[in-house]
Amino acid sequence: MSLVALRRAARETVSGLPREFWWLWTSTLVNRLGAFVSTFMALYLTLDRGYSATYAGLVASLHGLGGVVSSIGAGVMTDRLGRRPTLLVAQSSTAASVALLGFMHDPLAIAGVAFLVGMASNASRPAVQAMMADIVRPEDRVRAFSLNYWAINLGFAISSMAAGFIAEVSYRAGFLLEAGMTAACAVVVFLRLPESRPSVVTGADGKRPADAVGLRTVLRDGRFMSVVGLSFLVALVFQQGSVGLPVAMGEAGFTPADYGTAIAVNGFLIVALQIPVTRLIEHRDAKRLLVVSSLLAGYGFGLTAFAGSVGVFALTVCVWTLGEMINAPTQTGLVVRLSPVQGRGRYQGMYTLSWAVAALVAPLMSGFVIDHFGAEWLWGLCAVVGTGAAVGYGVLMRRLPAGGPAGADLPVAAKPEVSAA
Repeated sequence: MSLVALRRAARETVSGLPREFWWLWTSTLVNRLGAFVSTFMALYLTLDRGYSATYAGLVASLHGLGGVVSSIGAGVMTDRLGRRPTLLVAQSSTAASVALLGFMHDPLAIAGVAFLVGMASNASRPAVQAMMADIVRPEDRVRAFSLNYWAINLGFAISSMAAGFIAEVSYRAGFLLEAGMTAACAVVVFLRLPESRPSVVTGADGKRPADAVGLRTVLRDGRFMSVVGLSFLVALVFQQGSVGLPVAMGEAGFTPADYGTAIAVNGFLIVALQIPVTRLIEHRDAKRLLVVSSLLAGYGFGLTAFAGSVGVFALTVCVWTLGEMINAPTQTGLVVRLSPVQGRGRYQGMYTLSWAVAALVAPLMSGFVIDHFGAEWLWGLCAVVGTGAAVGYGVLMRRLPAGGPAGADLPVAAKPEVSAA
């Protein structure tokens, strides 16, 4: 492709999106650039503080549990208080709790504050996704979600490299730097992002639509909860890249550097190819994309059973990373498509919950299967789960109105019925 064609493709990818989206995108990028704590938390606890690996795992689990707890609460806040206030509270709380964590010494205090960090850091996700759906046209949503996902991975790739150098100087400096950059995100939200929540009109019964779309409404929406369940299955597979893969490679005699080399392919491919891939998929049928991405995820990890060298491990990472690049924007767009406008926060919160629970279950699942049956069974199970998710998406999408990308709104008649909760 010529340089002129590349410039035209880049211009078409970023054109037509509102200014508010780019401020939200900038906030996301800055936030991920400062994501140091999650990268070196285990090393900080074991090497710097001298705690056991078991304790480090407990702290990581509590951090994840905090994300599970906040998913639903943040979704309710997003609908009731608004997107902007929820973002401000979440990011300010994250900055304060991360800074506090850097000064904790007592094991119970560290565990408790880590739980708070998990709650605060995950609370912004439903608000970000709901605000993005509010401000971006339906036909541009897949592209917008993809650009946001690209910013997340670009920021994480840079912060992961920087974390090692920062840790050599001072772990506490890493905590304070992340707190400062998260506070900067809150400033961006405060200065540049207006509230995007759709206008609230009180109905004849005196209830506001946002109040009428309660959690029971979400739970009774069988079609949407099916998406949440399928999302959990896919997330369970993708989580193995960070929990099952390093353990399996270690037991096979590979070094941490070998794992780092293989998994680095994931971040590199997403940064390099997410935007071109988005151009290929944004106007294609969401059903086929979700089926294909689930199969790529399942069988990408399934092929790991046959890997015997770092190069082959890296090739399997390429397969499931392609599934990740297709799945992330398409599935997020589908969630928006199925969400009533006045209940986007709660719906996004439930969707976020599926990933948070998967992050808790995946380490337990991979450890149990590897210890009792061997890594080959784990990779075979990933293939089975990916196939099951693909079949589920194929069946589910038959019941949706035909046509349009995943980000396009459904006709009003096809929206979930709004009832009191």
